Order: sequence, then structure tokens, then C-alpha cells
Amino acid sequence: MEATLSSKYQITIPARLRKKFHLKPGMKLVFDEKAADLRAKPKHDFDVEAMRGALGAAKDFEPGKTSDQILRELRGYDRRDL
Repeated sequence: MEATLSSKYQITIPARLRKKFHLKPGMKLVFDEKAADLRAKPKHDFDVEAMRGALGAAKDFEPGKTSDQILRELRGYDRRDL
């Protein structure tokens, strides 16, 4: 499989690879500069704020707490003490 580098140094990733690796428009790729050949992989950004929002009440807790600590605070007790 091959792709041609344009005069603006752009390539089009073949459809088969886009589907295989679930690539979508706007996604970023990370290049491995230490590899002996050209390697790229999708960059997966982890949005902490979005994750907190998905967890509902956990968004009000400071970063670094474990889920056990958050549940203990929400319940007002530790289930292990029962």
C-alpha cells in the first residue's frame, strides 16, 4: 500500500487503513522519531474535565482521588466498616 506526498508535504491515508485504525477527520497522529522507519499512530487525548463530567458528582472532587475515596465521601461511610 502506498501514498504520494503532495507538494505541501501532505498525504492521503488509504481508506482501508482509515477504517482499520478508526481514523476520523481532525484526529492527530503522533510520529515516532526514534524508529528506524516512518511510523505514525493516532494520538488519543484524555480530557480530564470531560471524564469528570461523565462521572457526574465526581467532577466536584479534586484530582488525584481514587474512586474508592470519592464513593466513601459521597456515602459518608466506608462499606468495609459494615
